[in-house]
Parts: sequence; C-alpha cells; structure tokens
Amino acid sequence: MGRKRWLPDIRSSNSFVRGFAERNAINMPIQGTAADMIKLAMVAIEKALRANQYNTKMILQVHDELVFDVPGNEVKAIRPLVKEKMENAMKLEVPLKVELGTGNNWLEAH
Repeated sequence: MGRKRWLPDIRSSNSFVRGFAERNAINMPIQGTAADMIKLAMVAIEKALRANQYNTKMILQVHDELVFDVPGNEVKAIRPLVKEKMENAMKLEVPLKVELGTGNNWLEAH
C-alpha cells in the first residue's frame, strides 16, 4: 500500500536503540498491512450496507475485529456480506479466512 516508516536508529551504535528499530522494521509491514486491510474492508462493508439499505450499523473496530449492531431480520444477509468483504479487502496470494460470531453482546459473539 506504499506505507513507509523511516528508522534512522537502525544504524545506532547503541544495541538497545538499534534492536528497537530492528523490531519495528520487522513488525511495521505486518501491522501496517493489517491496518490498511481492515480499513479497506470497513469502507467496502459500509458501501454495501448503504447500497442495500440495511439498518445494520458498524459500531466498533477492535484491532482485527469489527462489531456490528444487526437487526435480527438482517443477520442471515449480513453474515456472508461481511465475510466476503473482509476476506477480499486486498488481493493476497494466501487466502484470508474470517470467523464470524453473533450474540447479544461482544462476549457472547466470541
């Protein structure tokens, strides 16, 4: 997605400072791509919800999870929509698998 992170401390003579920069260099592409992917999925899901005039509301993002308030009569339609949009937010060589849960609260959905 073109994300760049400048790490001038990667050449530090201080091994603690250099080690922190090295860990950031390894972690940033993974976390940055995951952040981009969930944002793309959120945009695609919101567009689909509006286009189909659903009453479902996306209410929360927690790391790699999305939480929705879904009327009971929309659950069967929303589950495959969310799964498809999340699994296909970015073209990847390795398939991304999404797990869905439902419940009256976040704890029940897990």
